[in-house]
Amino acid sequence: MTATTTRPEPAARDRSARNLVDLVFRARELSLVLALAALVGGTAAVNPNFLSGQGVEDILLNTAILALLAVGQSMVVITRNLDLSVGSVVGLVAFVVGDALASGWGVVPGVVLGVAIGAACGLLNGLLVSFCRVPALVVTLGTLYVFQGVCHYVAAGRQINAVNLPPALLSLGNGAVLGVPYLPLITVVIMFAIGYYLRAYPSGREFYAIGSSPEAARLAGVPVRRRVLAAYLVSGCLAGLAGVLWLARFGTVVADSANGWELLVISAVVVGGVAITGGVGSVYGAALGALLLTVIGGALVVLRVNPFWQQAITGALLLIAISVDRVLALRVARLLRRRSRHG
Repeated sequence: MTATTTRPEPAARDRSARNLVDLVFRARELSLVLALAALVGGTAAVNPNFLSGQGVEDILLNTAILALLAVGQSMVVITRNLDLSVGSVVGLVAFVVGDALASGWGVVPGVVLGVAIGAACGLLNGLLVSFCRVPALVVTLGTLYVFQGVCHYVAAGRQINAVNLPPALLSLGNGAVLGVPYLPLITVVIMFAIGYYLRAYPSGREFYAIGSSPEAARLAGVPVRRRVLAAYLVSGCLAGLAGVLWLARFGTVVADSANGWELLVISAVVVGGVAITGGVGSVYGAALGALLLTVIGGALVVLRVNPFWQQAITGALLLIAISVDRVLALRVARLLRRRSRHG
């Protein structure tokens, strides 16, 4: 009898490639956890009040809305696109829903209204990007200013005050269950639901296939346009929900609420390990990126450092994350080619 060697089947090689990529980016998320632990530990050593009950609660509350937006944004970025309009959607929803609640609407209809407005904004972005094939950067930059203009028109120089809002809404933004604030709980539930869907369902993994190679995904039968549209729709819905939570958290809302947050959200996503070139990353990493940026901001305040350095550090982290993504992508591609040759 003669021994024969067989080359691995393509499906086995694909599984091996996915496992390798997953391993690399799980290590990336672990590095974020270690960085967070070092930052929190160092700051608490200088000022123990940083880890007081109130300090931890403030960090969780300040992270919740940013992390929620980062979860929605990560779905868009995974498909190799961007959504620059999320900050404007938050401001628009916060003011319109606040106006409705001040006029006598109930909290539940107000939440539904906010999510519906966000869904409409996401649907508009998705249709223009996926079916009209307009570059995502151009579309969402345009809708950013459109939504801002609509918000200023609706506001007409007014502001929403907490005294005019239902107590039930304000308790949603500042209340807690068993000592844990509602806002982080909402974000965590949504994060795990979307993360599980992206990893466990074939349609969820198609988002990654589109980001890795849209043309290859199309040839493989993936409905690319519908998936990109769905990504923008989810991002819009979460931005709408974030607008309602913004209103619940702060109470007082003006026309330019969340102005500039789109860049902060993208920074959180990229720092969290979601490759700006698409196809790689997770919503868990995006949420960790949001937490890291929030903790950095809080630590600088506690250490009495000039707020300018928060922006400088955020920019530096963004550059480092993009550079690391590029280096890891090249190394993974080299390893996969080597395995393919010797497999």
